[in-house]
Amino acid sequence: MKHWDLHSVQAEPSRPEIISSGNDARVIVLKLPAGGRLQDHEVHERAWLTVIEGDVEVSSGAGQKVRARVGSLFEFDPSERHEVSAITDVRLLLLLSPWPGEGHPGTMTLEDKATVRERS
Repeated sequence: MKHWDLHSVQAEPSRPEIISSGNDARVIVLKLPAGGRLQDHEVHERAWLTVIEGDVEVSSGAGQKVRARVGSLFEFDPSERHEVSAITDVRLLLLLSPWPGEGHPGTMTLEDKATVRERS
C-alpha cells in the first residue's frame, strides 16, 4: 500500500508534482494561485480532477461552467476540451488513465516522432 497526505505534497504553480505513475495511470498534484488557470486544453487520457483546496471554475468545450470547491470531482473523456480557473489559491488532484493514453507522444515510436510535423 502507498499513502500520500495531499495537503503536504509540495506542488508549486507551474511545477506540478507527479506523485504516482505507472502503465495504468498517472496521479498529479497541481497548485494554482488565485486568478491562475489551466487554459483551454485537452489530454489523450480520461481525466479526473478533484479540488483538494480552494475554489475553481471549470468550463467545458461545450460551454458548460461549474463553480466548485473542496471535494468536487470532475471527469473528462479523452480529448474533451476544458479549462480550469482558480478563484482562490487552489490545489488540485489530477488522475490520468490509461497512462500514457492513445496518441500521447509517449506512445509514439521514434520514427513516428521524426515525421509528426510532416503528417500534421
